[in-house]
Amino acid sequence: MNNFYKYLPVSLEDEDWGLQVLHAGYQEYLPGGQYPDVGHPTHHSFNWEKGRVLQEYSLVYVTGGSGIYNSQATGDIPIESGSVIAIFPNIRHRYRPNLQTGWKEYWIGFRGAFMSNLVDHEFFDPLCPVFNIGYSENMIHLYEQVIDTINKEKPGYQPLVSGAAMYLLGQVYSSSKQSALRQDETGTMIDRARHIMRANLESKLCPQDIANQLQISYSRFRKTFKEYTGMAPIQYQIQLRLEKAKEELVNSSRPIKEIAYALNFESTQYFSNLFKEKTKLTPLEFRKSFENKH
Repeated sequence: MNNFYKYLPVSLEDEDWGLQVLHAGYQEYLPGGQYPDVGHPTHHSFNWEKGRVLQEYSLVYVTGGSGIYNSQATGDIPIESGSVIAIFPNIRHRYRPNLQTGWKEYWIGFRGAFMSNLVDHEFFDPLCPVFNIGYSENMIHLYEQVIDTINKEKPGYQPLVSGAAMYLLGQVYSSSKQSALRQDETGTMIDRARHIMRANLESKLCPQDIANQLQISYSRFRKTFKEYTGMAPIQYQIQLRLEKAKEELVNSSRPIKEIAYALNFESTQYFSNLFKEKTKLTPLEFRKSFENKH
């Protein structure tokens, strides 16, 4: 789609629709480019230092690139591809793409009792203005439908774009709730995996076995676990086993070789090398350091 921006006149008759679309557009900002660029309408332009305050609502859908949103109430919020930014009236705000990535954005501006009612009932909240809904062909189609309709300005176009904007709001809310639910489900799955790991420190249970218990593929389990915890499942298992080894070294008299074997390290030498890499002490030195404290 070519870059497009249009500001619409709204008549008194349009007030009957409960939501009046004021403007809509699409813009692609290349890496290193000025934001907003010189073609941006002056009544909606702003600079990063001052930000801006609008008198209407807007929904900005970023479909490529990344950046940041900021207001006094929220501070900095990262924006990624698939983020929707809700702009609220009378709130000073600012946002921009990262210079390294640029971004692609669709937007629509509107006002009316319909949106005000959604805000009053906390469907949308100025303190939570960013929704990460991912890439949605349906969302893009809705934006392009609005843009195409107002570009042609056929008689009676305002009811059409108003209806599309209402549906767009519903899609954002629904998608954000589904995303939150998926996140909750992911958290539950990761908690189960961590519980299984802790309960099986002295068994030969491997990450593939855990994925089987969770009834998901190993590749998906590994990817999701790493995204959620910051480390691969096998690394997390090793970390848990090292922590367990520390407890054994301090609280028991079990030989180091037996501890290494019980916790399923490949060999005593491997265990000792890994232990020293993580703690700067050999297992024996670690044990003696605690003996000297008692």
